[in-house]
Amino acid sequence: MVLPMSLLRSAQNQPMMVELKNGETYSGVLASCDGFMNLHMRDIVCTSRDGERFWKIPECYVRGNSIKYLRLPDEVIDMVKDQPTTRKEIRQQFKGRARGRGGRGGGGGGRGGGRGRGGEAAGGPAGGRRAGGAADEKPNKRART
Repeated sequence: MVLPMSLLRSAQNQPMMVELKNGETYSGVLASCDGFMNLHMRDIVCTSRDGERFWKIPECYVRGNSIKYLRLPDEVIDMVKDQPTTRKEIRQQFKGRARGRGGRGGGGGGRGGGRGRGGEAAGGPAGGRRAGGAADEKPNKRART
């Protein structure tokens, strides 16, 4: 099974043709894509809806929700088939690596995740205060005379 976003990511720096909902076609090289299927393309030949006019464009941005379909070379589809597709395969590929918050590998457990003020996680048993005792602290207002 080939997922659309993995197909697009593996198609980067490959030639492709995009037909928009308005009938225009853009043939060029895919530079990058994002999660909304927005495409950044280079070296494009744009063809009008009626197919009679052509424009050569050095680079363009295509909004994902205006795309009707994409045409990719067969080599791109073969590249995607070699990548892991199931969650189990992906988990096995990353097994043993450090994980984000919590889990194995340190990094503050429990509530707060070891970030923010106070507590031992912020800077030792002093609760994040500087060492040095009373000399570093401001005098109390009541102590002033």
